[in-house]
Amino acid sequence: MSPRKSIRWIAAAVTLLVTGVSLAFGQPAQDGMLKNGPPIWDANHDGVYTCDEWKSFADRIFTAADRNHDGHLDRSEFPAIQKADAALADADFDYFDENQDGKIMRKEFVDKPSVFILRFDRNGDCRVTADEIKAAATPKGPEGPPERPRDVFH
Repeated sequence: MSPRKSIRWIAAAVTLLVTGVSLAFGQPAQDGMLKNGPPIWDANHDGVYTCDEWKSFADRIFTAADRNHDGHLDRSEFPAIQKADAALADADFDYFDENQDGKIMRKEFVDKPSVFILRFDRNGDCRVTADEIKAAATPKGPEGPPERPRDVFH
């Protein structure tokens, strides 16, 4: 097995393990960000999800969603964003349209932090490791893992 496949397999195994731990302790299964497995935007497939990788992915999906190539997304183009990644499935147009002008500029979209990183990056280094995912999802007592203040899509 190649090193890349090994790392992807380990990341998938950690996700399954964390889900199993949550179920074993009677806690709800993973939050929606992990229910479909690890994010797809880990560009170098090392199992570490970085802000730079997120921004690169966001830029690519913005480009793909901008069907008329006018440099912004309107409401008719936005469903392509929601289909691009499981973490964006419930994304709200107005969340990204910061100035509420009815269009989302590339900067408004790409510079928005990843909800996944905000949820799991425990030490604030803009990198999410398998250990951080496991720590965030492991119950800390009867109330479950502590919640971090975070920016959400809606």
